[in-house]
Amino acid sequence: MKNTFIIARRELGAYFNSPIAYVVVAVFLLLSALLFFSALFLQGQADLRELFDGFWTTLLVAIVGPAITMRLLAEERSNDTLEVLLTMPLTDWDVVLGKYLAALGVFGFAMLMMALFGVTVAMIGPLDKGPAFAGFLGLFLVAATYMAIGLMTSSFTKNQIVSFIGAVLLCLILWLIGKVVQIFPPTVQPFLDWLGMDRHVSGMARGVIDTRDLLYFATLITSCLLVTQVTLDSRRWR
Repeated sequence: MKNTFIIARRELGAYFNSPIAYVVVAVFLLLSALLFFSALFLQGQADLRELFDGFWTTLLVAIVGPAITMRLLAEERSNDTLEVLLTMPLTDWDVVLGKYLAALGVFGFAMLMMALFGVTVAMIGPLDKGPAFAGFLGLFLVAATYMAIGLMTSSFTKNQIVSFIGAVLLCLILWLIGKVVQIFPPTVQPFLDWLGMDRHVSGMARGVIDTRDLLYFATLITSCLLVTQVTLDSRRWR
């Protein structure tokens, strides 16, 4: 794990020594604030639920997640530093988990800033801490899943734009499929309903932490990281 944290620290330094993290986090917080305060002032609702599983917030995360991760491996391949990195006394999992933890750290920083929305609700009226905690956890797991997808697509190409577009398309499929599941044949609807994000994040937005939802996120994240590791491993033998 020591090497994993070394990679994570290196990547976090790269993020915050460049405009990438600041721009992505600032845009995410600005748009999230617009969504939250529009509901607060225009609809008179001091409620975090719309922020956690609302139409626009989850769509925003489907774009922000790939934006954070698109450079992680694609840049290494473009600069021909990935081969050097893989020849160091590091395992593929050190590289994959280290870079993934760095991406989680960037989004975690954004989520920490989002806690101010909860403070705003608490100042206006009583804050239901259970749903607030579950909602923040659900949104973080959604982002963690999208960033695992982004890291996976970043391992496929040396072009960051291609990585970003590919990840966004996959994330949009997960984001959209739960919203249009009714148009599919009834025989596949249960599977597609499980596959879509809506079913899993909406429960957490209501304050319900179901182990089946946690298993869903863990399965997708682990699968994407495993594919990323296999992709890196295949490069060692070329």
